[in-house]
Amino acid sequence: MKAATGYVSYALPIATALVGVWLLVTVVRYVRADSGTRVSMRQAVRVRWGWVRLARMAGLTVTDKTPSLLAQITAQKDSPPPAPRILTPKIKVKPDQYGVTVQARTLPQVGLEEYQKSARFLADAWRCTRVSVLPDGPGRVLIRGVRSDPLTTPTRHRPTGRPLADLTLWELGVDEYAARVWVSLANVPGVTVAGVPGAGKTSGVNKFVCDFAPSAAVQIAAADGKVSRASEGDYADLVKRMFAFCGDDLDEANALFKRLVELRKRRSATIRDVLGVKNMWHVGPSPQWPLTVLIIDEAHTYFREYKGSDATTKRLGALTAENARLVEDLVKKGRSVGILVILISQKTTGDAIPTFIRDVCPIGLSFAQKTVEAAVAALGEDIRNWPDSSPVTLQDPAYVGVAVMAMQGRPGYTRIRTPYVSDTDAARVADATSHLTADPDLCLDALLRSTGRTTTPAPSLTK
Repeated sequence: MKAATGYVSYALPIATALVGVWLLVTVVRYVRADSGTRVSMRQAVRVRWGWVRLARMAGLTVTDKTPSLLAQITAQKDSPPPAPRILTPKIKVKPDQYGVTVQARTLPQVGLEEYQKSARFLADAWRCTRVSVLPDGPGRVLIRGVRSDPLTTPTRHRPTGRPLADLTLWELGVDEYAARVWVSLANVPGVTVAGVPGAGKTSGVNKFVCDFAPSAAVQIAAADGKVSRASEGDYADLVKRMFAFCGDDLDEANALFKRLVELRKRRSATIRDVLGVKNMWHVGPSPQWPLTVLIIDEAHTYFREYKGSDATTKRLGALTAENARLVEDLVKKGRSVGILVILISQKTTGDAIPTFIRDVCPIGLSFAQKTVEAAVAALGEDIRNWPDSSPVTLQDPAYVGVAVMAMQGRPGYTRIRTPYVSDTDAARVADATSHLTADPDLCLDALLRSTGRTTTPAPSLTK
């Protein structure tokens, strides 16, 4: 008896100490958090305290008429049956800068569909601009409530300068519920990026370059139709990390495209002997066999049709027609050997990017567009059925940097806030990683020599 009393005398101080530690940790987290997260932390407290009452009003509870085991054991023989129990789903609440994430349990007759039907009511009760409900495994749902709109909140990305852990994933930004969005690049031959000038196209691609530049297993080339030389335009700070670059000169672009097609042919001819697979993505990119990315900005510059009977016009027309055939070769045949083409244009209509190229690019992003026709060209006919997600609605300056794309596994279209990367950060990353720049042709030559294979004829670097 005395021992039991002794244990009880220690219990209260221990419990008090634990509560004190919890309060201290909570206060420290609150003080160190940004202003948006602090508001969300207070919101999370209201969500927890008001959940039982809110769940009952929203119809997210179940009445259990079966007495509990304890009630059955303690019930008297002639006593009335115990009152039915009202079961409320258990929740866990996590705050962040934009709102709260709630993990909730399901109950019989209270599943995913019932939570989704109550989403609008939950948004009003939690003072959120929108609420989404998604499955989170057997017996669980994930409720995401955002208080401030992530799409109209500009974000900034500061590259770490460290190699990515997974080179198959491209992080685009956050969606309208502030969830991070990735797109898989494995087995992707081409990406199209469309949008009116100043909508955020080039900035989004700059982030791609800055994120992938620290890896020697990625090599990048660019053709920018907005400029005449490498020291001009949006890629001037990044060109140090590119093994090849050309401006709006059609002859130079033609030579670059031919050079990459020759690389594609050499890789296709040697991949099974060197890598032991028919598809590079089965083993992943490496410094010896890098993922080779070709960025074609203002792509219509290199593919436009020239109509006229004079000699100059005919020559330019022949060049652009050949450019289209060369890029078609890269997009249609480069996937398995690790060549990715990113095509950027204001509109991805057939006169800007030939449909035989555009339609085989599985990933399409569109920033703001002025017409429905331009949105359809960038995202497909189905965008007509989702007018609220159309890039035509993104013309307000608040949506600069917001893109729309179809995400695999999600219905409809997803709107994504892409972060801004400053010129200073881009230059810093390019300077720090310039020593990793290598010609993929020379990498292939070295790999063939190291494996004792017969080196294939090197492609010509001139027209």
